[in-house]
Amino acid sequence: MMNPPAFWQNGPAPGNFYSFPNMQPQMKPEESRQHSQGPVTTSTSILALAYDKGVIVAGDLLASYGSLARYTNCPRIFKVNNNIILGASGDYADFQYVKEFVEQKIITEECLDDGLFLKPKSLYCWLTRILYQRRSKMDPLWNNFVVAGIQDGQPFLGTVDKLGTAYTDKVICTGYGSYIATPLLRDAADKKPQLTLDEARAHIEKSLEVLYYRDARSFPKYQLGIIDVDQGVSIEGPLEISQNWNVAYSIKGY
Repeated sequence: MMNPPAFWQNGPAPGNFYSFPNMQPQMKPEESRQHSQGPVTTSTSILALAYDKGVIVAGDLLASYGSLARYTNCPRIFKVNNNIILGASGDYADFQYVKEFVEQKIITEECLDDGLFLKPKSLYCWLTRILYQRRSKMDPLWNNFVVAGIQDGQPFLGTVDKLGTAYTDKVICTGYGSYIATPLLRDAADKKPQLTLDEARAHIEKSLEVLYYRDARSFPKYQLGIIDVDQGVSIEGPLEISQNWNVAYSIKGY
């Protein structure tokens, strides 16, 4: 009796590709190793409001995998140094990628020990260059960054999007919040240009509540970052949005 052929005779070696008979390969081996160039795990709005002595920034802790509310503990606001808070919406992996760059810049500065520290306008300008460079390579970082800080004793608030487009303002909201929360916060800032910390915090919390009612990708737990001329930097959270769903009974016609 003849010996049977070895299992998977003439098959592929581990880690290599095998061309099955009478089948044309759909792609070359080097093409099959490309990574995704689009957002996968994403986060929603960041809200920021400048007040008389500083800036307050808020963002929830949800990261969605497509339309699935998958991860519920993904902080998107962090302290850069004693002068800066950085927040981001959009692709969470891209945010982590940029966050590592920024943290390395801070470590390098501390190692120099020359008494100079990164300022918010410098980080804001650097982010515009990074995001525009990646956009020019047709491989953008899918984020909107919010830079909040204190420079020369004055509050600073700026934002940069994935195209490298940047601007500064007293009110900045990203994601769905740019449509829903921006009018609420700008109305409050126009009525009283020199808001106190408590007033700014109340307006931010109310805007987060409205977004939780209206934004399907939002979450009731959030972070709150405050940078103040007198009190320095503090990151609070997780905090929880106060909810009142009795308003749902007044919505009709759908």
